[in-house]
Amino acid sequence: MSIQALRERLAASNQAANKLLADKGAQTWSKEDQATFDNQMDEAERTQHQIAAHEKMIAQNKDENFTDVEDHNIARNSKNGKPQSDAEKAFNVFLRKSFKDMSVDEALAVRNTMSTTTTTQGGYSVQSVVASQLIDLLKAYGWMRAVASQITTDQGNPLSYPTSDGTSETGEWIAQNTTATAADPTFGTVAVNVFKASSKIVAVPYELMQDSQVDIQAMVFKRLADRIGRIANVGYTTGGGTTDPYGMVTAASVGKTGTTGQTLTVIYDDLVDLIDSLDAAYLDVPSSTPELPGVAPGFMLSQTMRRVIRKIKDTTGRPIWTPSYDAGIGGGNTTPDMLMGYPVYINNDLAAPAANAKSMAFGNFSRYLIRDAMDITFFRFDDSAYAKLGQVGFLAWARTGGNLLDANSVKVYQHSAT
Repeated sequence: MSIQALRERLAASNQAANKLLADKGAQTWSKEDQATFDNQMDEAERTQHQIAAHEKMIAQNKDENFTDVEDHNIARNSKNGKPQSDAEKAFNVFLRKSFKDMSVDEALAVRNTMSTTTTTQGGYSVQSVVASQLIDLLKAYGWMRAVASQITTDQGNPLSYPTSDGTSETGEWIAQNTTATAADPTFGTVAVNVFKASSKIVAVPYELMQDSQVDIQAMVFKRLADRIGRIANVGYTTGGGTTDPYGMVTAASVGKTGTTGQTLTVIYDDLVDLIDSLDAAYLDVPSSTPELPGVAPGFMLSQTMRRVIRKIKDTTGRPIWTPSYDAGIGGGNTTPDMLMGYPVYINNDLAAPAANAKSMAFGNFSRYLIRDAMDITFFRFDDSAYAKLGQVGFLAWARTGGNLLDANSVKVYQHSAT
């Protein structure tokens, strides 16, 4: 079955489930109704796995044949029709040739494009025109970057971001000719420091380097962005803040601990308590800081946890999970699934259900701030370790960090110990 047919099947399953929800309204659900809805959700999950398998195979084929230029719009800007800039052309030369194989003009263009600081190992800071493309790929990758606020700084020095929580502050009723009470707001700071992430070395055979039809820049960029994007998302989610970013789950407090016996599951009442553990002020607007706009507050959980929650019913037997109407249409979702009226954001770096595991978060995720610092540092390796294998090595370093600006803006669910 084609991937388009699978997407149509997924859309049909979700539409059927939504129709059942609409038709039943506030009525009490029978066991047959619940079974029908669960079967639709099971079918949707199976179809999603099939779609994921197809997309993985397509991506693998593109990676093997290096035909993903249009997908990433890096080297030739094929989507907007713009020609390569001089900086991009020079960077492509740098990827394909060592300095000893470059012409005088090529070597000059590369030196002008890359940092003037060189090392014996071939390390260069990528020129800003090129670096911004790799940074854009990083911003497009990862579950946390899809919902968090983001800033870029020109330096990597420690940064303390100002914070102020006014949710507990109130005014006062006051009599005539009476002095008002002083209540100065309390300000604090949160450290948003950056840490160095490595892509690990990507080895490329000489044959591909010499083939002018192969888009080396697109291939190398994609692989480096994927690797850095994955490790960065782990840091943004569960990092400890010492050698990696301060993760959202690490910074947030526990809003609800599962009742005894809920080591692998969660019940409806626990979800209600998790929602109500968050001050309603964080749910009114996407972000309580105007300069850091974000997405609507909601739930964040992994696909493993999603399989658990999809089967939960409320006190009338009605499913609390509402699938997206347009899931599967056009190859993606324009609206997220909903849980108890709030959007669901998938992040597979959250823990799977287990004893004491923090498997789910609820709140205003735009209050998590991701910081990228300085330029990407890019290395090319032509030494004997690679030359004897007929390869050239590439390595990228990125400096990034993150922290939850307000620990009260997100609450996590923790499974019971037993």
